[in-house]
Amino acid sequence: MAGPDSPPRVPLALKLALAPLLLAQAVHTRRRLPRLPEASGAREGAVGQGAELGLLILGDSSAAGVGVDTQDDALAGCLSRALARHAGRRVRWRLVARSGVTSAGALALLDEQPPRPAELAVVVTGVNDVIDQVAPRRALPARTALMRALRERSGVRHAVFTPLPPMHRFAGLPQPLRWVVGRDAFAHGRALALWAQTQRDASLVQMDLPLDPAMLAADGFHPGAPVYRLWGDALAAHIVRHVLPQPEFASQTSTGETG
Repeated sequence: MAGPDSPPRVPLALKLALAPLLLAQAVHTRRRLPRLPEASGAREGAVGQGAELGLLILGDSSAAGVGVDTQDDALAGCLSRALARHAGRRVRWRLVARSGVTSAGALALLDEQPPRPAELAVVVTGVNDVIDQVAPRRALPARTALMRALRERSGVRHAVFTPLPPMHRFAGLPQPLRWVVGRDAFAHGRALALWAQTQRDASLVQMDLPLDPAMLAADGFHPGAPVYRLWGDALAAHIVRHVLPQPEFASQTSTGETG
């Protein structure tokens, strides 16, 4: 979701100079924006017909469906239905997500959950790395450790990472806070893209989701139902075009086995 018009990261010296103002704006913004709950409903299920595909959705508040009422309208529901439809597979999905989770926090969250088999994972992290001022050089090792855990504990064969949103376009954030977090988000997004290119079993989906206020949640920060639907479609298209044709998934399609 990070666009080419995003600027580079803010120099540390400038960020320190702006720190009092940024802190005041951050506190005011947290108080002003409504605190929305995670979507209700089951966090695992199955949809579709055909060879079974295990899907794990892991991440932060957007993965948890903040901004909509139920998981049916959240990322988990939209993605699982779109993937089952476009891939012609029975998608057995599970959601492990919590608001406020960073990249390192996603690994800790996975530690809390009993491991279950899943051939495919979708990982949604990064925004809270920006909010908590986690440097990209610290977030990337956390993602590498997360990939190792996904492989070893759940048998994940491929993980799709989603890009950071263009936070410099979040109208709900005041300036210069929006300017600073936007630059930081771009730096994280660029580091994530470079990291994904080095991973044999991970990829970064390319997409540009709309940020029209009418399509966002009431807080002007989280996705609304239309964005979750477009997001799920974009992820499903990426998986069908770039992941499932890989030999380890193609063999499952022909045999119907789910290792």
